[in-house]
Amino acid sequence: MLDKINELPDWISRGLDDVFPYDNSDNSDQSFLKRLELASIEKKPLRVKLGIDPTGTDIHIGHSILFRKLRAFQDAGHTAVLIIGDFTARIGDPTGKSKTRIQLSKDEVESNAFNYLEQLGLGKEPKDSLLDFSTPSRLEIRRNSEWLENLNLSKVIELLSNSTVGQMLAKEDFSNRYKSGTPISLHEFLYPLLQGYDSVAINSDVELGGTDQKFNIAMGRDLQKAFGQKPQFGMLLPILVGLDGTRKMSKSLDNIVGINEDSLSMYSKLEKVPDELVLTYLNLLTNENLKELSSNPREVQKFMALKITSNFKGIEAAKNAQFNSEKLVFGTKDSLEEIPEASISNVNFPAKAFYLFSKMEMCSSSSEARRQILGGGVRIDGKKIMDPNLEFDTPDDLIGKILQVGKKKFLRVSN
Repeated sequence: MLDKINELPDWISRGLDDVFPYDNSDNSDQSFLKRLELASIEKKPLRVKLGIDPTGTDIHIGHSILFRKLRAFQDAGHTAVLIIGDFTARIGDPTGKSKTRIQLSKDEVESNAFNYLEQLGLGKEPKDSLLDFSTPSRLEIRRNSEWLENLNLSKVIELLSNSTVGQMLAKEDFSNRYKSGTPISLHEFLYPLLQGYDSVAINSDVELGGTDQKFNIAMGRDLQKAFGQKPQFGMLLPILVGLDGTRKMSKSLDNIVGINEDSLSMYSKLEKVPDELVLTYLNLLTNENLKELSSNPREVQKFMALKITSNFKGIEAAKNAQFNSEKLVFGTKDSLEEIPEASISNVNFPAKAFYLFSKMEMCSSSSEARRQILGGGVRIDGKKIMDPNLEFDTPDDLIGKILQVGKKKFLRVSN
């Protein structure tokens, strides 16, 4: 597969894990290069689908890998079709789940969708956003409730007739749950069919997804064939390993870098990424030439943190973050800029250190705060504190000071 991927233009092949189907024939249903060539000859941009189910509120840099690839298609003159799964989000993608997901309300989904679009750059200039929202014909934003909300029973039965129970149970997540006796609700079988029908509704040429989405994307191909359309190509990109260096990036695992984080937090987290992941992060999250990197691993790590931060925050903010991060490492705070601030107004005084760091949300709980303090991971204005019961009498003891947990979390105390 690697040899085939390398035949593709660099803006497509970079970071790509798989493209399917793939051969070198003149059949544009089987050869992606042929479909790409025809699009150029006929001056008919490809329709490139990316579906997102707004089941949460935040986008992290792992999610951005898919949006970066979608943006690359936009910049090459093709049409990005961003599908807000406002209907399917109420079911929830069962992929990677060991139990049935809690269904969300319509209002919850719509609120999450708006947050997603804002983070992707809605209302911003193309140079300042993940996606190009401004250039004509480069982006369609569709909600799949447009075509799914009013499907009648006969159409649902038609969709169901294009798949079998055996196919569904071949999907790893369903198979594992079935074997372990974990319940699978019938509505979960509908999810890949409905997502596949999205490809029919928007007449997709290409669908982007993580490596865990091959089953769902292939279902879209099958349904397009059934409905007399040219089947789409699937393009799969890797799932980013999180800051812990072992598991996929996930908010529930607390190993993420959010794209809405301030530049100093973002840089400081990225600067501590495990060495074995640095080149992967550079490959998937930047356009830098990996053959021109320093031979010094520490310099490459700092370079990676700077480049990724600048992609989201701009080069000046990234340079300031790098400068300020170094000051934090050395325990100084002179001229620190762009440190996130948090009000101390909800803290009751006198306040003990473990309570303070929990209440200011620097630690997930009082017990976690105690553990961090006893482990030597907590500083105030660069000075390590070791006593969880250290007491502060009034807010004035803390206003303007910098609270720090480990090398990644810090904030400036305000009124």
